[in-house]
Amino acid sequence: MTSTIRNENGRISIDTEVIAQYASHAALDCFGIVGMAEISMKDGIVRLLNGNVAKKGVNVIIDENDKLTIEFHIIVAYGVNIKTVVDNLISSVKYQLNDYMNIKVNTINVYVDGVKVIDD
Repeated sequence: MTSTIRNENGRISIDTEVIAQYASHAALDCFGIVGMAEISMKDGIVRLLNGNVAKKGVNVIIDENDKLTIEFHIIVAYGVNIKTVVDNLISSVKYQLNDYMNIKVNTINVYVDGVKVIDD
């Protein structure tokens, strides 16, 4: 599925995979987020995703009215304030997608699937 941006020169179509990749990079830059998570449907175990596969922890949904919803499955660092981390994630992703891609995000849902102790 694609998101379409229209302007006076024409239109630009952006695949949801590209939006997911931008969103995952923006999320991984936020303090307190260790990585994206993927839950195995077979055994219910949460896996930490890093690097290029991090976009698997992001789900981009475009509804029939071209409204964009992004769902994040994240793992946070132990000892951080989860609400603050999530608020930072939401504002950062909305800002960066609007700034880089001129895309307005309607809703961001965040699922904290795990906590990880960070070794110094």
